[in-house]
Amino acid sequence: MFNIRFLALTSLGFLTLLMGRSAVLAQTPRAEPSKPKETAPPLMSQRSIPRTQQNSIEPEIEPLTLPPSSVEPIPPSRPVQPSAPPELRPGSNPLLFPTSPAEVSPELVQPITLQQAVDLALESSQELEIARLSLQRSQQALQEALAGQFPTIDLSADISRLDSAGTELQLERANAAALQTFGSTGSSISDTLTGQIELNYNVYSGGRIASQIKAARRQSRVSELNLEQVSEDIRFQTTQLYYQLQNADAQETIARAAVEDSAQTLRDAQLLEQAGLGTRFDVLRGEVELANANQDLTQALANQRIARRELAEVINVSQEVILAAADEIAEAGTWDLGLEESIVKAFKNRAELEQFLLEREINEQQRQIALADVRPQVTVFANYNLRNELDDSVTGFGDGYAFGAQLNWRIFDGGSARAQARQSETDILIDEQEFANERDQIRLEVETAYFNLQANQENIQTSEKAVTLAEESLRLARLRFQAGVGTQTDVINSQTELTNARANFLDAIISYNLSLNELQRSVSNYPEGILFDLPDRP
Repeated sequence: MFNIRFLALTSLGFLTLLMGRSAVLAQTPRAEPSKPKETAPPLMSQRSIPRTQQNSIEPEIEPLTLPPSSVEPIPPSRPVQPSAPPELRPGSNPLLFPTSPAEVSPELVQPITLQQAVDLALESSQELEIARLSLQRSQQALQEALAGQFPTIDLSADISRLDSAGTELQLERANAAALQTFGSTGSSISDTLTGQIELNYNVYSGGRIASQIKAARRQSRVSELNLEQVSEDIRFQTTQLYYQLQNADAQETIARAAVEDSAQTLRDAQLLEQAGLGTRFDVLRGEVELANANQDLTQALANQRIARRELAEVINVSQEVILAAADEIAEAGTWDLGLEESIVKAFKNRAELEQFLLEREINEQQRQIALADVRPQVTVFANYNLRNELDDSVTGFGDGYAFGAQLNWRIFDGGSARAQARQSETDILIDEQEFANERDQIRLEVETAYFNLQANQENIQTSEKAVTLAEESLRLARLRFQAGVGTQTDVINSQTELTNARANFLDAIISYNLSLNELQRSVSNYPEGILFDLPDRP
């Protein structure tokens, strides 16, 4: 008798449920009736998580409504240009800034790949441009130092007119006598043309010139390494922010799926209540669960907006553009080196270590430059000069020359040079300690990223299996609840477990990619191998 009543109630419940759901579906408008409805669970069943068209929430549940421009989905079939679209590029004038709300109002949601984001960041980075200009300046400073190896040649010329009062008086006395004899007078004005060319060469400077050249070479090398370091930092930061944007986009997708699941649970509770198989308490719990899911969706959308703006700020795109991740969420690659090999590779490739060694060599040259002040200085010189009295038609050009050598030696300077040399020696000790500290820091970075990479790789497999189990658990819990043999608590718990499993799977993939990016940065630009070649050091 009990079995017959149970079967009757079960059949009545299923009939009422089907009739109720058919009525709801008939009354619910669809924006795109030609497209099949996609649900969130299939998104999490594979290693790669594509972005899919988001589903709208049932109108009778009164879901959270947000501006369409901020939540526009990115269809996977949307073509992605191989290079950065021109509308992403900012204006050529870096001093311009928006002056009206319309100029900062988002008008375009532009999908962008990771490679496009990196290329744009490297192209438009002000910090990278400063590093390039600094390298150019250091190379010009090297040319200035190299000029000290060559002699200097100076050319001078002047023309003058002299009208002397004493000469005029002498001429007047002489002219008084000459006038009686020759009938002519002289002039007190004389025009003179002189010219000189002089050569000076520093034969021995106490090591100053050679040390200045070596220091300039090392500084130019430091600027090269700084340019590489800035470039790698920009690449690393852009990649990190892109993965975080992918995470924000996927979290928004998971939050929408959670809202859909909560809406489904609420509809089931309402239909069971109408059929007399459920209680008002189950309906209230479903409404609370949907409200919580909507709240999580609101926060996920806010995080998505922030992630988009952070990436836009780094790559310096146009003010009217909203960025979206076009790449699917998938494992970015593998790391083929072991831990010990990675550490050794980092010590060889990291620009920071070589920079400290170069700074040490620069301070050694500064020490030699300081000591050159109390060392002998030997120079040789030669000059040739011409002179002509322009108002004298009898004499022509007169010439002469001179050459010789000069020795200068500051015997005592009060200890100034020695004090400067000791400062440079202290700077050398500081550079050595900074090198050791940076070496230990690099090893810590490599080991941290390596261990995190291994842990996240294992978590991907574990969380992927958990998603599959959670999907099956939710399906069974919902069937049991619809049949009247399960409880709403089981469904809500299963929904929570599925949402957590999806988030864990996503977090494992994103964390894996972040760790891989950190490991690549900690080993410099491996595997590209574009580290500047070490120059010959005389």
